[in-house]
Amino acid sequence: MQLCVLQPGSRQPAQSFPDFAGQPDARLHPPLGYHGLAACTGGSFHRSDETIPAEHNRVLLVLGSNLKACRQAAVNLRRAGKTIVLAWEKPGAFEIQAQLDSPSALALFREICVRSHAALAVTPDLEPVFRAGGILHVETIPVPLPVDAPAWDFSVRPEERVGIWLGTWDWKNPARRHLTALMGIRDIASQMYEPVTVFNLDGWRGRRWLRQLGFGQGLLRVIERRLPYTEYLQKMATHRLVFQLDATGGVGSVAGDALLCRIPCVGGNGNAERILFPDLCSQNTSAVDLLYGVSRLLDHGHDRDQAVDRALQIARERLSFDIIQQSLEQLFHYFG
Repeated sequence: MQLCVLQPGSRQPAQSFPDFAGQPDARLHPPLGYHGLAACTGGSFHRSDETIPAEHNRVLLVLGSNLKACRQAAVNLRRAGKTIVLAWEKPGAFEIQAQLDSPSALALFREICVRSHAALAVTPDLEPVFRAGGILHVETIPVPLPVDAPAWDFSVRPEERVGIWLGTWDWKNPARRHLTALMGIRDIASQMYEPVTVFNLDGWRGRRWLRQLGFGQGLLRVIERRLPYTEYLQKMATHRLVFQLDATGGVGSVAGDALLCRIPCVGGNGNAERILFPDLCSQNTSAVDLLYGVSRLLDHGHDRDQAVDRALQIARERLSFDIIQQSLEQLFHYFG
């Protein structure tokens, strides 16, 4: 099965994945997220239904902010005889509420559901949303990780790792809890003399925020530009662990990034955090306990290695390309 992932209006160009995970390439979108669902089947990603080959009948329609464009795509796909399975571009609870913030938006969503065969919930929290929209067949299938592809192992030698990588960067979205995470990690950085790497994409305003936090000399490393994904992973991999307090409840891409770097991720309540690092995620855990976990992992390299080994085993059993490909095959096979 070669799955066509359609995200109407996406800024990402059409892309094929004939070699599945392939090799990391800064010019191309990585085989992660919804692109990963296409990649694990050797399929393709599209931003217009017009580019979907006539012979490919299985389409994952990813709902974004332009629901009118998504409805028209659903109409066109049904006319072409395609099997349509729905998904959400941004599956966090806060983000979905923002997208369905008017009666007309909710009506559009329900109309799209009526025209679709099934829905794919990349987090369990999405199942009741799709069912309320009128979808009878909903399956929870997380996005895959290329954990068994050697080219996507970004790990470095333990002696090359130092410091803490902050997994969030957005000051404006309170659900990211970016400022809270920075304030919480400051004392640990000072006591253990572990530098914290943080992104500042807000220019002078972000620099003012960071100065007010009172980090000691040399304990705050600031990156002030967006990095190509491969460079982002290469830099992340040189840290001992990732820390965040993200509460958006989305896919959990930060935990996936951390695992590709073979370092643990502490905090966050996304789906990948809950699956890969259940003892270190924010689910039912206080910030105080998470910070204690950071201290323990910084102190004990064996515990870091153990957390990563456990996460790799879980990923191979639940998130690998082979496992997710089989789940997608079963879902679409149900509809012929």
